[in-house]
This record gives sequence, structure tokens and C-alpha cells, in this order.
Amino acid sequence: MLLELNISNFAIIDRLNLRLVPGFNAMTGETGAGKSIIIDAMGAMLGEKIGAEFVRHGTDRARVEGSFEVRLDLEDERFRRLLQLLEENELLDPDDHTHLDPASPLLNLTLTRELNSNGRTTCRINGSPVKIDTLKEIGQALVNIHGQSEHVSLMRVSEHLELLDQYAGLAGKRAKVGELVGQLRAIRKEKQSLQKDERELVRRQELLKFQVEEIKTAALQPGEEEELLKERQLQNSSEKISALADRAYRVLYQGFDEEAGGEEGYTPPPRSRNGRSGATPAGGRAVQECLSEVEGLLTELVRYEGAMSQHVEAVQEARFRLEDVSTAVREFRDRVEHDPARLEEVEERLELIRSLKRKYGNSVAEILEFYKNAAHELDSIEHSGERLIELAQQETKLLNKIGTLGSEISVERRLAGDKLAREVEQALQDLKLLRARFEVSLTQSEDPNGAPLKSADGETRRLAFDSRGFDRAEFMVSLNPGEPPKPLQKVASGGETSRLMLALKSILAAADAVPTLIFDEVDVGVGGRSGQVVGEKLWQLTNQGAHQVICITHLPQIAAFGDAHYNITKKVEGERTSTRVSQMSDTDRVEELAAMIGGLPVTDTKRQSALEMVADIQGWKEAARRAQQNGQSQFAMSGFEV
Repeated sequence: MLLELNISNFAIIDRLNLRLVPGFNAMTGETGAGKSIIIDAMGAMLGEKIGAEFVRHGTDRARVEGSFEVRLDLEDERFRRLLQLLEENELLDPDDHTHLDPASPLLNLTLTRELNSNGRTTCRINGSPVKIDTLKEIGQALVNIHGQSEHVSLMRVSEHLELLDQYAGLAGKRAKVGELVGQLRAIRKEKQSLQKDERELVRRQELLKFQVEEIKTAALQPGEEEELLKERQLQNSSEKISALADRAYRVLYQGFDEEAGGEEGYTPPPRSRNGRSGATPAGGRAVQECLSEVEGLLTELVRYEGAMSQHVEAVQEARFRLEDVSTAVREFRDRVEHDPARLEEVEERLELIRSLKRKYGNSVAEILEFYKNAAHELDSIEHSGERLIELAQQETKLLNKIGTLGSEISVERRLAGDKLAREVEQALQDLKLLRARFEVSLTQSEDPNGAPLKSADGETRRLAFDSRGFDRAEFMVSLNPGEPPKPLQKVASGGETSRLMLALKSILAAADAVPTLIFDEVDVGVGGRSGQVVGEKLWQLTNQGAHQVICITHLPQIAAFGDAHYNITKKVEGERTSTRVSQMSDTDRVEELAAMIGGLPVTDTKRQSALEMVADIQGWKEAARRAQQNGQSQFAMSGFEV
């Protein structure tokens, strides 16, 4: 449930802190006081689209934050998804393990939305930044907002099956059907691809054969092009490289006669002032030979100065290291050999790779990937007959599974539809539509390519289906005796529509696992006599902690059912207008209800009516709780009128 709501700089709200109770929270106030703005702020907190115009004038940022305590229903798909989202985004407190208790997993969540005056928005959950889609998905598992606009959505036939399945608790089975339908679509797509025009397939087969054979003949290896480029560079510079390596090896290990000149392709470094070459300071002696002599000399010096021993070790280490260098240089020199024939082979191979790259990819790796895919497609075409048989078998199995599961769902929908109809009719009678009839019409359509469904007489029909199963649902109603049920939008008047929508909402909301339900002026078009029944049904949604209800209303008969009553007012201070919300005491509440009953000024008569209303409703609540404890699913109110 929503424990606390904090709003700052949102429209005409400068600062608002609202603590809510677990049961029925009633909110009342004059028209224009800011009731709808509070709903807009809650929608923003839950990830709804919001614009920069909601940032309070003169400020640069609006902020809405809600603190929730949620008891998870792990049998419900939405709550399993909620827990998964929180874990994936690392939004759970690592020190809080209450959500791991399977008996009553508990979550504490804080949802925050900040909106800058430039239109940029920031979303956080438990202080961690999240994407707007994540905030919205998590918000949908926590709160449902039922506004006046939902009258329109309930009129849409496309929504009726969704509402029925929500009422019937069919989310799990529908997900399984959706998965099977997805697999079937993939198989049918592959079948269609294999069943293309035969001449087109032959042309495609010949092209693939050529491509596969061309790449296969090339016998490319990963990394081959890089190795060939390196080898070509060595071949083109082999004489110079060999001379450099030979010179380095001679200087290091064999010594070098400066007077004899350098190797071909190499120019010796200039001599120093003492006439010696910079590369062979010992006048042609090898570096290793010079180091050995230095080592011997230093060893003699150690007899006179012990500290020289560390330098002996340094020279020894240098000599050993240069020995390794000498060996590596010699091996490299011996390996480099100018081979014109090999260079020509390398050039031809590189040209082949360039040619294949122009056709099949930008690298050898991409060419090989093209080969893999082309070979797979060619194999599919060459064995298309066998694959079509295999796909047909898989298609039949999936159709049978869809038929079986779809049949189970259809049966459950019909049972749930009958139950929903009875409950709606009872609710309509409570709302003074005494002769109303309500039906859930479920229809199916034949399709030769559909899934099989066996009827009670053993006959098999093939029915059209989608990811929701076989059925199409439509809510039908008759409000006048003798008239057959017709679609909603063709029957009800304005006032009747409001009462019908309230009946549906109250029943469907009771089946909703979302813990917090917000009703925004859903009593529009409902009179005083029906208002008491609306209040009764909204309060019953909270019975035994099933839901937390937040209701904005203009009817005192509904507001009097509140377990907590909040007054929304608008004040002008100086040049600024601000909205305030305060929880009322029992005395203030009576004054508010009296004003709602008969307007201002509040008289003793109005005040007495409000007191009687509160007392009657309190007595009804206590009786309803006792009835619930005794196992009575329905409890009729004796009725009171204002």
C-alpha cells in the first residue's frame, strides 16, 4: 500500500506531505481545489507521461515521491515480474530479506519522479536511477488509477476479454498459449519460406552452390590475411632485414671488422671522436666479449673494494640477457630468406581474399560467417522436402497443444463470465437498476487452418486463434424488461452508464491483485440514493486488507465510508495559489460532510444529518465485518437517505 506521498512544486502544489491509512481514504474538496492535480502527480510518480507545464511557476524542478509497503502475491504473474524487475535492476536492499519469506513476502519501495522545467525527467526506485519504462512497469504492479476516462475504455469491445481474463485469473494459461502461438508462427514462417516458387528456389539454390563452392575452394583461415600481409612485408624487405639482423648478431656475439665495411643494405653508424664506432666501441670486438672482459676486471677490483661486487652481478645479468638477445637475432636472421616465388604466392593469395571481400564481407571472419549461413540455407533447400515433413509434424503437435489449452481457457472463461454476470446484476440492483440483465458474450470463428477443438458430441472443429486463445468477448446489457441484451454503448444513458461502469469496476477491482486502487471522481452521474451503495462497494474492496482504496468524491454518502477523510483546499497567499491537503479530525469531518450535504452555511440540521450518516455507516461497517467473519460473502445495507 501507499504509506506516504510527498509532492513539491507540482502545478499549484508547493509542498505536500500526505500520510495514508491501509483502508479507505476519502478525499473531498471544492471544485478547482486541486484534487485532479494530486491524481496527476501520482500518475507522474508511476511513470505516466507528463510535461514541463506541471513544474510550478517560478521553480526549476517538480518532485513526487511515494513510499510503499507491499505484500507480494507470488501466485500472481505481475508480482513475480515485479520481483524479477527489482532483482534485475539491483533495486532490493541487500540487508532486507523480508521479501524472501514465502509465507508473506514484504517489500518496501520508494518511487521518485523529478521533472525539470526544460522537460527532462529523472526516475528513481529506492534511490537508484531507472528508465521510465521500468518505473512504469513497477508502478503498474503497485497502483491502479480508475478515472472517469475509463468509462470510455470499458466501452471498447477490445478491452472486454482482457477484463474477463483478469477477473478469471487466466494470466498464467494465457502466457502459455502465447508461447505456443509464437512457436507455431515461427514454424509456419519457415514452411512458407521453403514453399516459395519452385523456379525461384532453383535459382537461389544455384547461386548458393556457386557461393559456397567459391568460398570453400579458397579454404580461408581466421587471421590468414594478417599473416600474409606480414609475410609480404618481410619478403619485400628481406635483404635489408637480413643485413640488419646479421649486423646486430655480429656486434653482439662475433665482433665486426669496421674496415671491411658493412653488409649490403646497411650503413654503419658514424664513429665517435676517438675513432671508434658507436655500435662496436671496442673497435670490432663483440659486445659479449667486451662484457666478459669487464666482468673479469671488476672481479679483480672486488678484492680492493667489496662494494664493486654488486656491479659484477649487474654485468653478469646484462651478459646473460644479451646472450638471449643474440640467440633470438640469429634465429630471426636465419629464418629470413628472400623467395620471389613465395612472394608471388602471397600476392596471389591476398588478391583472392580481396576479391572475396568485395562479394561476401569486409574481413575473412565475415566471409566465413557468410559461408556458414549460405551452406545452412543451401542444405535447407536441398533437404526442403524432409524439412517440410518435419515442420508439418511439429505444426500438428503445436496445434493440438493450442487446441487443448485453448479449450480449457474457454471453459474457464464461460464459468467466469457467468459468475461475473451474476455479480454485476446484483451490483446493478444495489444501484437501483432493479431489472437490469448483464451477459458476457463469448464467440468463436471457424478457420480451416485453426487449432482443433473437440465438442461434447465428439465432433472436431478447427477454430481461429491468437495468443489469447479462441474467444472474443463482449459485455452485453439490457436495462429494460423485455429487451434482449445488447452491446454496452448501444444501450445505456449517461447516468445508467456511470452506474454500470461502477458496478463493473468494483467487481473487477476486487479480483485485481494490485494493492492500491485510486478512484478519481467515478461517482459522476450517480445520485445520492445510489451513492451510498457506491460507498459500500468501494469500502468492501478494503475488507480484511484486500486493497487500499483512495477515492476522490463529491458525494457525502461515499466520503462518509472513509476510514480516513482528507480535505483538499486551495489558498491564495500574496500573489501565489497553493493546494493543501489535511487529514480531518472527527469534528472537522462532520462539518465537511454537513457542508457537502446542504452547502454553506452549516446549520445544526445539516450537522445532525452528517452525524447520523457517520453513525449509520459505522454501524454498518461493524456488522459487515462480523458477517465476513461468519463466512457471509454478501452483506446488504439496510439503507439510509439524506
